[in-house]
Amino acid sequence: VYILAVTGNCTVMFIVKVEPSLHAPMYFFLCMLAAIDLALSTSTVPRILSFYWFGTREISFGACLVQMFLIHTLSAIESTVLLAMAVDRYVAICHPLRHAAILTNAATVKIGLVAMARGVLFFLPLPLLLLPLPFCRSRVLSHSFCLHQDVMNLACANTTPSIVYGLTAILLVMGLDAILICLSYILILKAVLRLASWKERLKV
Repeated sequence: VYILAVTGNCTVMFIVKVEPSLHAPMYFFLCMLAAIDLALSTSTVPRILSFYWFGTREISFGACLVQMFLIHTLSAIESTVLLAMAVDRYVAICHPLRHAAILTNAATVKIGLVAMARGVLFFLPLPLLLLPLPFCRSRVLSHSFCLHQDVMNLACANTTPSIVYGLTAILLVMGLDAILICLSYILILKAVLRLASWKERLKV
């Protein structure tokens, strides 16, 4: 499964790179999603496979924090890219004459950089908040990979700051993105329904 994921995502990125007709914002966003999926798979699947194949049940605390940071950060970047794709579709359908001027290739690159910065800035504090905490309980995780909630539950100190920050970060990133994505598709649906004829609707 991991090999298929790597092959599939690399194929998508290669095709977009070598085919000039695909050098458009939507396909660049697809490449970003492929790269994110590749990074997520690489940060989790090999560890899961070693657990099931070789019975390797231990992971160092530092490696666990790094994996946790990667999982949450990459998920946040993916959420931002999905929002950008929704906005791209909104502009293409509701403001087609301005689409090429608004979503240029340079703007797409900037969106990708903003997505990365946003993910890192919001989720870098998660491992930093857990780093000084003492862990004196059972150190068995409920998942085969490290998640913030999982690791935090093993601490034997006050985890309120970590809980509050974790919920705030998720709401401000994934929660806000989900609302904006739904809003953009509602606006797209309204624009489509306003079209004069079924023939024009089918064109969209």
